Amino acid sequence: MLVLMFGQLMGCGSLRELTDLTIAHGRKSKHLGFGSQPVNRQILSRANSLRDHRIFEEFAFYMVSIAQSKRITKEFELHGRFYAIDSTTIDLCMAVFRWAEFRSTKSGIRIHTQIDIVTEIPVFYRITNAKVHDVNSMDWFTYEPLACYVFDRGYFDLARLYRIHVFGAFFIIREKGKPEYEIVDGESILDGTDNVFKDQTIRFTKNANKEKYPGVIRRIVYYAPELHRSFVYFTNNFYLKAREIALLYKYRWQVELFFYDKFIVMRSHSKFMSDYQDVTILLLISALHNNMVVMPSFYLNVRTNGYQKAYF
Repeated sequence: MLVLMFGQLMGCGSLRELTDLTIAHGRKSKHLGFGSQPVNRQILSRANSLRDHRIFEEFAFYMVSIAQSKRITKEFELHGRFYAIDSTTIDLCMAVFRWAEFRSTKSGIRIHTQIDIVTEIPVFYRITNAKVHDVNSMDWFTYEPLACYVFDRGYFDLARLYRIHVFGAFFIIREKGKPEYEIVDGESILDGTDNVFKDQTIRFTKNANKEKYPGVIRRIVYYAPELHRSFVYFTNNFYLKAREIALLYKYRWQVELFFYDKFIVMRSHSKFMSDYQDVTILLLISALHNNMVVMPSFYLNVRTNGYQKAYF
């Protein structure tokens, strides 16, 4: 994995290019952590075909816990644990990646992630075929009591949201469609300077929605002046102020842009060093490790402690 991470940091597009680099720097191989002998293409190909990617996945989660403590440099505006649930799709060539068939003209894989909003580091991820819908991934996450999970409207499923509520966790999600409801409490129009138009407690009236979410839920209408548009949020959190709910969703946008930036090269070029399923997943794991754990922590420590004291 260390060799693959090195190759991705160097921008290598193939195993041959990567092994040519390691051989060219053969004298530094031991100092780079590759061993006393340079890694050639035959050794690397055999290792990739024999080793299970789940071993490296567990190691990546271990490194995430270390990186999180290194990334927290200031107090967050709100007290608590906040996570953004997001996914990204990477298009692949159908002629090469037949195992990841997505549509009639292309293949694809999807990375479902749970990102810590405070540190912008993923605490959980799963790589699936791109056919797997975002809603299905809600069943894979472990929900912590009193933690808050911020979803995009692609995850709008009232039955699953109510399950999160039963677990004792909080959720924030954008409205999808226009579900029918009745107002239990709250003003129709609010006057104030925090750009909150409505803060209501509602109950769904349509039978199908009532069965999926039988309790009351909070509905917030917020106007974003920088975008010149309003947004409607649903949440089961009645403790935070309405503007704080909107602030959390705004932080989710920043995490989404950060997440997109890390994989824009893969989306544009689909540069993988192998077309095998296990190796492709391993390359994605190393990319996640590089772009969301190693590089942010490295630059953070360089900025705060100087180059000689950088953690990674």
